[in-house]
Amino acid sequence: MEFSVLMPALNEEDNIEKAIANAFTALSDLGLSGEVIVINDGSTDRTAKIVESLKSKYPEIRMINHSTPQGIGASFWEAVDAAKSDAVVLLPGDNENDPWEIFRYARLLQHVDIVIPFLFDKNTRSLFRNGLSFLYRFIINSTFLVYFNYTNGTVIYRTSILRKLGFRSEGFFFQTDILIRLVKQGYLFAEVPYRINHRQSGVSKAVSFPSLLQVIKGYLRLAKDYHFDNKIITDGSDFTKDSQSLERHSHDHNKKFQK
Repeated sequence: MEFSVLMPALNEEDNIEKAIANAFTALSDLGLSGEVIVINDGSTDRTAKIVESLKSKYPEIRMINHSTPQGIGASFWEAVDAAKSDAVVLLPGDNENDPWEIFRYARLLQHVDIVIPFLFDKNTRSLFRNGLSFLYRFIINSTFLVYFNYTNGTVIYRTSILRKLGFRSEGFFFQTDILIRLVKQGYLFAEVPYRINHRQSGVSKAVSFPSLLQVIKGYLRLAKDYHFDNKIITDGSDFTKDSQSLERHSHDHNKKFQK
């Protein structure tokens, strides 16, 4: 199985080269292969030039350019449609996430369709950020009757299940929206522990007033679809043909279990 690393970047000239190099090295070290799709989301610094200069060293790099910032959700979905591999994973160009940490679990896709990481070393983030994450997780789990440890990390998805999803959230809520919709449809997932690095340069765009508004808007839309319009839960009869969920579902219905 090959992997498409989706790497959104907005003014990441100090981090993008290391992020790309680490992604390819991690794939190689773990006996995996794939591509890196950089989404240059309207950068005004040297991000695009640095990526172009790396194409001779890494032929598997592709780049999508936005003249103005479209946001991480929109960038993610555009890269999903462009991906050539069986599975995709989001690794932002800020080099905060360690690709070895998520790719070590890549072979779980032999059993599930989604691999969801959660932080076990919370000292890499501030007390405020950890508190905010706890509150967010409590609201999500309570509202949608799930038990996720984390929903905004470097999730690995089977590409086909994303492309079949009927609704695409494009704000900062997009990862949570995807996970709730897919899990409520019955897709199999595994949660795994991972750690992140301290950000070396730049400022995270995740915690800001505009991103908070996007999260609230996305949350309300998902709550409406789930609780009032019944647009999310399915009977598991519409899994993608290459999914482990379909194979497991068919096997469970066909086998004859004897005690």
